[in-house]
Amino acid sequence: MHFTSEQRLDDGVLERSFTLGDLPGILWTPASAAASAPVPLILLGHPPLGLARMYPRLVGRARSAAAEGFAAATIELPGSGDRPRLPVLEGARAELRRALQAGEPVGDEIIDDLVIPLVDRAVPEWQALLDALLALPEIDGPVGYSGGVISIGVRLAVVEPRIVAAGLFAGSLVPRATFEEARRVAIPLHVLLQWDDEGNDRQASLDLFDAFGSAEKTLQANMGGHTGVPQFAGDDAARFFARHLAGRSDGEAAGTR
Repeated sequence: MHFTSEQRLDDGVLERSFTLGDLPGILWTPASAAASAPVPLILLGHPPLGLARMYPRLVGRARSAAAEGFAAATIELPGSGDRPRLPVLEGARAELRRALQAGEPVGDEIIDDLVIPLVDRAVPEWQALLDALLALPEIDGPVGYSGGVISIGVRLAVVEPRIVAAGLFAGSLVPRATFEEARRVAIPLHVLLQWDDEGNDRQASLDLFDAFGSAEKTLQANMGGHTGVPQFAGDDAARFFARHLAGRSDGEAAGTR
């Protein structure tokens, strides 16, 4: 891991851009993080729209994590941002646009071609990122995963034992294989669903939640479209991670200690 730039945000959070091989990413650490007081970590998932476009939302989520005493980090997804285009993904995206413009249903084959190659490439990169971050003296886990693409989160929850809790954003197109993987998920889950998300198959999201094998799983559904997530939903997700990464009760996480 090579840090390429750093800045201190106005709330004391240290933001550092890095490269991991040729993979770009960003790490945020709270002012309290130090080798003598290492902090837990949240991996920030996001849709494949590019880090530059996603940055305003990512830095907001990172600041919220830092307020709870957690580091947060993210990486550019395969085929996104300045990374080389992937023909298999570009072809699938073209098929998706064609189906939507024609008013046709998005079939399983399109979904599989769009999501599975992305998951297969992205998950090992997230695991390599974990290797690098947990080698830093100011970070020691436990580790959570937050965000989308939900199929990436599901795969990580199954194959990566260092991730102990996940907050997932419903709304991604979900391959059939992800439903099978979901049955093997055992870690605590907090799933956020925007009920009126115009790009989401609501029933598929409900079916996926039902498929999760976790003994502790919570579905929070709120009225509104994709970008209308209420502030209190973010607060609830923060309390979820406070419980599972810092061992704090809901009252402590809400500041009522």
